[in-house]
Amino acid sequence: MIELNAIRTKICEAIKQSGLTQTELAKRIGVVQQTINQYISGRALPALDTFATLCEILDLDANEILCIRRSESDRIKYSQNYFGNNIEVHNK
Repeated sequence: MIELNAIRTKICEAIKQSGLTQTELAKRIGVVQQTINQYISGRALPALDTFATLCEILDLDANEILCIRRSESDRIKYSQNYFGNNIEVHNK
């Protein structure tokens, strides 16, 4: 289950740890500084497109921020090698 408070906390921590000022971050993601302040204070969450940009700029894993845990079977993909044999490719 996705808990909004956990998401707010993770976004807030990521912004604070980024070392960017609210104004710098706002310019990079295309919002005003007050919006960043709302994210930090927990009064607002970013829209999906803004969230994606925020993850990209701060080098965040969206799954981690959204508290989504993937099972090991989701991380294993199969690929064919040069000889046509299936091999496991582990994604982390």
